[in-house]
Amino acid sequence: MKFDLLHTDPQSRARAGKLTTDHGVIETPIFMPVGTVATVKGVHQRELKNDINPDIILGNTYHLYLRPQTAILEKAGGLHKFMNWDRNILTDSGGFQVYSLSDNRKIKEEGVKFKSHIDGSYHFFSPENVMEIQRTIGADIIMAFDECTPYPCDYRYAKRSMHMTHRWLDRCISHLEKVPVKYGYDQTFFPIVQGSTYKDLRAQSAEYIANAGAAGNAIGGLSVGEPAEEMYEMTEIVTNILPKDKPRYLMGVGTPINILENIALGIDMFDCVMPTRNARNGMLFTSKGIINIKNKKWADDFSVIDEMGHTYVDLEYSKAYLRHLFAANEYLGKQIATIHNLGFYMWLVREARRQILAGTFTAWKDKMVKQLGERL
Repeated sequence: MKFDLLHTDPQSRARAGKLTTDHGVIETPIFMPVGTVATVKGVHQRELKNDINPDIILGNTYHLYLRPQTAILEKAGGLHKFMNWDRNILTDSGGFQVYSLSDNRKIKEEGVKFKSHIDGSYHFFSPENVMEIQRTIGADIIMAFDECTPYPCDYRYAKRSMHMTHRWLDRCISHLEKVPVKYGYDQTFFPIVQGSTYKDLRAQSAEYIANAGAAGNAIGGLSVGEPAEEMYEMTEIVTNILPKDKPRYLMGVGTPINILENIALGIDMFDCVMPTRNARNGMLFTSKGIINIKNKKWADDFSVIDEMGHTYVDLEYSKAYLRHLFAANEYLGKQIATIHNLGFYMWLVREARRQILAGTFTAWKDKMVKQLGERL
């Protein structure tokens, strides 16, 4: 993987860059639609590629390991071939999913024993076998195995967990060197900064991760319930320390406002289930603010979903029609809303990139943050 830093905004730390892998170019800042189980929910690959048009999507190691299972993925020739996607894929390590199974997992130094949410069977993730699993899945960017701490989190627990994440990182790096790539293209490894919402721990972890010398770095353990201001504070501490010539990925973030504020702090890559999950519940993110399409006020509003036209659905369907589909519980409503939200997120990061390159990002961001929080 090659990363070129093209421009930094003079009034903030916002950056425009270009990541190049064997599956193509990724222009940053970038939002990665979440394709948890080899699908971005409710969207055909054709629509994903032609209408939403992301350079990269995300797959989930925990879910893909359980179903369809790595043996099937290997037989298919990796996740790209299995799901018919010829652009970039990033896989997380499963650490966050294991964290979310708090009642059904046991964490030890060796790794994590957990219970499948599908059939109740027991499984074990270690730094070593998670590297092997991600080799078999075959993503272009793969993540270190880490422990994601909850919020709020006791300082002693956060410190102990952070040091264990660092030891797991060393094991990941050591084992990865022994496991060759499987499908004829390179994979790039990102370690993950932890440390909860404690300034000293975040700084320590960022130093440790920076010293690992990986081609890119991630920030985990945020967007787990902490106030937005704490998230921004932790991000700023970490981006002060992580190397400027390498991409920075803030995991699991977030709202459109979160994304813009973190771009201003020097983050290059984002992912979140929010645009797809909220779409399925009738919440639309638009350039003017947030719409709950289930509200009666839209029943006779025949204007288009979003006049800026982020994807074809924005101009082809009215708010009244989309509200009707949700009221009738028609699957098409969820699909249209999902395509719209993902298209909006892609527009947001691409417009942010354009503003960074033009030197106008900060004024534009401040204006957008006011608009994006409006409830329409």
